[in-house]
Amino acid sequence: MRKRRHKKKKRIILFIIFFLLILLVGGYFYFHFYSEQKEPVKKEQPKKEEIKKVKIIDLDSNTRNIAVMYNNISDVWGYQSGLQDAYVVYEMIVEGGYTRLMAVFNDKDLKRIGTIRSSRPYFLDYALENDAIYIHFGASTQALRDIKSLGVDNINFMNYSAGYWRDKNLNLAYEHTAFSSSSLIDKAITKYSYRKTTNSKPVLNYSVSEIDLSKLEGAIPANKVFIDYSASRSTSYVYDSVNKVYLRSQGTARGTYKHTDATTKKQYTAKNIITYKVSNYSIDSYDRQALNNIGSGEGYYISNGYAVPITWSKSSRKTKTVYRYLDGKQINVNDGNTYIQIQPSKEELIIE
Repeated sequence: MRKRRHKKKKRIILFIIFFLLILLVGGYFYFHFYSEQKEPVKKEQPKKEEIKKVKIIDLDSNTRNIAVMYNNISDVWGYQSGLQDAYVVYEMIVEGGYTRLMAVFNDKDLKRIGTIRSSRPYFLDYALENDAIYIHFGASTQALRDIKSLGVDNINFMNYSAGYWRDKNLNLAYEHTAFSSSSLIDKAITKYSYRKTTNSKPVLNYSVSEIDLSKLEGAIPANKVFIDYSASRSTSYVYDSVNKVYLRSQGTARGTYKHTDATTKKQYTAKNIITYKVSNYSIDSYDRQALNNIGSGEGYYISNGYAVPITWSKSSRKTKTVYRYLDGKQINVNDGNTYIQIQPSKEELIIE
């Protein structure tokens, strides 16, 4: 009886030992083989704070600017294309009380640009300050001389017919029908072997964060802006507080008209407006103009429903215009497109 109990006890002990051995061997194989095949648990990396960048222009790009002369007589209003894609547009007086526009583009691929018209000499100063390749269709005698003497890299479609086309379907006189595209302009630049890159910084300093002009010295409300150029020509803006841009219109003695794009059918807008006055005078029997735009003076920077007084200075035709607040600090502008309105000194400016 005792022997049987002893044998039974011995069997139980052996079974326990055997069971423990199985557990140990199984655990060894599990941890050393199966667990090694599993991918290690990755620790979640802390998210890097997203760096905000200016959107209107790629400040990391070294692509050279393109400056295009735009026709702006009232006959072509509604036929112009591409201005909304320019990050800066200059407007100045020309003969007959009319104005022309010079649009500055960077890294854009546009199918339709125009209508394109001829050069006037003072527009060259602003092509140069932007280190831009200057696109035009003909030029005044003075402008042709200055293009040569100043060494302006330019493409004159009077001399290069492959760079443009005529849209003969428009209800316009022949001289108002010239259009081009980004690809045609790029081919022309290659043909003329012009430099396509730049080390030049933009004329304006852009702010990633919205600038509240209302808190700056001399700030006044600017919900409406009226800029007279002559008895028969004006430019005006109305502030859209929802989209925080200015709706652009143009006027004649007959009335005021929304300035719209022929391709998108949308009214042109501006995020920023810089306006100042310079004296002008006629230089020939065609009433072509000269502007006293080298020097310094006062003006306004307008954005987000407010205007603040500023100063401007341009020391030479090739140097950049510098815009400052009244305390002498150089201005920053909001992230968006800018219209620079250089107005005859005797004409009216209304900001309200």
